[in-house]
Amino acid sequence: MLLLGCIKEVSDYELVISLPNGLSGFVPITQISDAYSKLLSKQVAQGELPEGLNSLSDMYSPGTLVRCIVASIEKGDDGRRSIKLSIDPKKVNKGLNASALTTGMLLSGSVSSVEDHGYLIDIGVIGTHAFLPHEKAKNYIKAAKRGPDLKIGQNLNCVIMEVKNEGRVVRLSIDRSEVAASLATEKQNWSLSTLLPGLVVKARVQKVTPFGMKLTFLSYFTGIVDFMHMDPEKSMNYSPDQVVKACILSVHPGSKAVRLTLRSAFLHPGGSPNHLSSDRMGAVVEESTVKAFYKQFGALFELDDGTLAFARLKHLSKNRKSFKPGTFKAGCKHKCRIIDYSPMDEMCVVSLKYQIIEARFLLYQDIHTGDVVQGKVVSLKPIGMQVKVADGIKGLVPSIHLADVILKQPEKKYNIGDEVKCRVLECNPAGKKLILTLKKSLIQSKLPVLTNYEDAKPGLITHGFVVCAREFGCIVKFYNDVKGLVPKNELSSEPISCPDKVFYEGQVVKVVVLKCEPQEERLLLSFRLSSKSGPEDKRECTSKEKQELKYQVGEIVDVKVLKKKDNGLQVSILEDEDNVIAWIPTLHLSDFVATSKLLWHCLQEGDVLGRVMCLSHKGEHIILSRKSAVISAVQEEQVVRNFSEIQPGMLLTGYVRNVMPFGVFVEFPFGVTGLAPKVSMSDKFVTDTKDHFVVGQTVIAKVMSIDEEKQRVLLNLKVSECSSGDSAAESFALLSQYFKELKEIRDLLKRGESSMAQGLSELEPGKEVQLVVQDVREDGSALFSGSCAAGLTVIATRYHLGDKNIVPGKKMKALVLHVDALTSEVFVSLREELLQRRP
Repeated sequence: MLLLGCIKEVSDYELVISLPNGLSGFVPITQISDAYSKLLSKQVAQGELPEGLNSLSDMYSPGTLVRCIVASIEKGDDGRRSIKLSIDPKKVNKGLNASALTTGMLLSGSVSSVEDHGYLIDIGVIGTHAFLPHEKAKNYIKAAKRGPDLKIGQNLNCVIMEVKNEGRVVRLSIDRSEVAASLATEKQNWSLSTLLPGLVVKARVQKVTPFGMKLTFLSYFTGIVDFMHMDPEKSMNYSPDQVVKACILSVHPGSKAVRLTLRSAFLHPGGSPNHLSSDRMGAVVEESTVKAFYKQFGALFELDDGTLAFARLKHLSKNRKSFKPGTFKAGCKHKCRIIDYSPMDEMCVVSLKYQIIEARFLLYQDIHTGDVVQGKVVSLKPIGMQVKVADGIKGLVPSIHLADVILKQPEKKYNIGDEVKCRVLECNPAGKKLILTLKKSLIQSKLPVLTNYEDAKPGLITHGFVVCAREFGCIVKFYNDVKGLVPKNELSSEPISCPDKVFYEGQVVKVVVLKCEPQEERLLLSFRLSSKSGPEDKRECTSKEKQELKYQVGEIVDVKVLKKKDNGLQVSILEDEDNVIAWIPTLHLSDFVATSKLLWHCLQEGDVLGRVMCLSHKGEHIILSRKSAVISAVQEEQVVRNFSEIQPGMLLTGYVRNVMPFGVFVEFPFGVTGLAPKVSMSDKFVTDTKDHFVVGQTVIAKVMSIDEEKQRVLLNLKVSECSSGDSAAESFALLSQYFKELKEIRDLLKRGESSMAQGLSELEPGKEVQLVVQDVREDGSALFSGSCAAGLTVIATRYHLGDKNIVPGKKMKALVLHVDALTSEVFVSLREELLQRRP
């Protein structure tokens, strides 16, 4: 099907085309012309921009009329259909052949090459060479103001001025006056297969109906003009046999249907239809008057400024049941909202639906950077999550913005159709680009939103997120792609040697502006807020109020060890101007109880711990946790904040609070606790509960039942019941975290001055060592010594001695099996099969 369309939008990769009757389609960049596609292929092959290749925006602008052919109708993920079009002359003019070309014909052409005396034009006719002399192009080029020459791929309205050699050579003109004066006549021998949209013809009215009229033209063609395309000023004055000037809008060779328009803007080829002023788009019209109602299509309205508008049936009421045809008699008044403009119909498209009239957002330009918006999850992809904010408005949440931490499996947190609350990071209405964040720290932030460099005044405190952590410092990003640098010396009041180990991509941070140069887009920042606070931070409040305001459960902070006590660490929160003191219980240093004790043993006063989470407020003290699994659960919102949120079947991450003979009490973040009875503690038979769990152990529990009246929760701790599905991935993640913390312990041991500490840090499972037998015990085990194990107790059990002859003083080769830093014991094996298997 051939259609006349009007370019509505131009983007990097496509043209959005307005079509008759309020429809729209798109022309992909690959459907412009053969010559343009070849240049694109050359760019892909060479990896650089070839000479002569221009962007679509350099060649096309909104308001230009183009002839299109429907390439396909595609169905999107949301079920909506989209019309894919082509403006390639080879497809649009496929009905033409060389013998059919005659002087005065108007047709589409595309620039294929620039020559010394003019341009070679592709008109899509096989065996025909079309040439456009400079003389016939200069008037058009001057008016277009797009440079001194036409560009390869540029689509043109061409008039045939001369035909030679039976159509094998034609000379063209794109002179505006000659194009505008062109008229299709019988002498040009048009047929249904060659008839093109955009041709202006003289026609005779055959029949007039309430829905439009029937015309005859070019002797034997008939066509239809619908009510939207009758001249508004003459719509009541048409009569049979009247001669009118009309423009062909569409041709469907299969059904032989031809549609035309009588609107004056289309009766001079090369012109462009009227456009709506930008301030009217989205406007609410309190009183619009019904001009006509068409029960199969919709209603025609006259707006308050006298312009016409059309509302489709589905936009006349909330639903079919609430639709009352009697309220749409001529002269009735209704409140409506302009939701679109159809250039091809020169008419506003309106809606009477209450939810659209009252909608906060209708167009991308209604959304502003920093706005908090509600949306619905449309799709999850590797690059992020697509969210529908309103009809026709979708945004992208990049993968690093799905939560305050990076989600490895976002599909476990989000489902298609979920309602989400987002904040706008960037909005570009021209490119229909909307970038959102789901980071709660940014959504809930009450600090000023930094959207441009001009607003970055020294002393301003705001929230941003880390996009890069390197040895020179951190790069922090804000809204509208505003970025700044936090130099290494401004990262903390304490020296940080490796910023990439303390900060991570996507981490939300609070910064203060030190210096800004808007013209150069240079922004210098600091994480050290204490001496650089702005006046807005000077208000008086008690120490306890300040702590509660600043540090909510789930907030991540960095801390410095002040004092070691028997059951934990007293720490100060870094970057806090009030020097807030907090407490990390020993059992909250790690998910692994043994590792927690090792870390407490190895840490020293003055050490800095990164990524510690606020767990609770008890009295005036802030309790912190470093349990990785608990932190992930909170940040991925796999938690319950109060008893009312608990549902049977939930999987929750918590830690053992107490072990009793009848069961295990488990505490979760935000203070909710539950009991796992003895029968639900393990897949194995439980004799003594203390043989299975210890206080402080991190666990995943499944909610079995709840008693709302007594506020009790019964849990299940059986491994078979508490897996989320991918048990292998969960096990590897835990193992990976365990080895990561062991490496951290070894690094802490290495700084120790004693030979024993050095030995513990260097001895790793799997390492081969040379030892000397010291003694053989009564139970058959043996004790060893060696330069690599000075001050350590090295043991090999009877089994791990194998069949070796063990004599005190004898040198032996052994393999390290396990290192217990707390007891300073090293377990080794002398078995030959283990020594030989060592890679």
